[in-house]
Amino acid sequence: MNKNELTTFERTLRTRQSELSDLRHNREALTIEPTADEFDRIQFAQERDFAMGTINRESTRLREIRAALQRIHNGSFGICVNCEEEISAKRLVAVPWTPLCISCQETEDRLEIRSHYEDAHLVIAA
Repeated sequence: MNKNELTTFERTLRTRQSELSDLRHNREALTIEPTADEFDRIQFAQERDFAMGTINRESTRLREIRAALQRIHNGSFGICVNCEEEISAKRLVAVPWTPLCISCQETEDRLEIRSHYEDAHLVIAA
């Protein structure tokens, strides 16, 4: 990967990092508002759950972006952290923070799905 491509990826990642950092400060939705109405409490709880999920996803993405920026600086950006093969340029354009090539990502996704499936069966069996 040439220096111009790396600069473009770094600029893209820094822009996304800045956007996510700005969003992290918007946590008013987590505030617990006292109310006597049961339906309002339920609605507020659902809104808090949704906001917590959003904050969790954004925090995860921010960590992934920081790790990708670190890989740019240490010269390993675009190399799969699992198999050490080159990640396709097409994949990096679509998901510049990815640490995995498409093959390793598919394997990881299958393992994650299997793990959730097995966890669900353990809960049902209990």
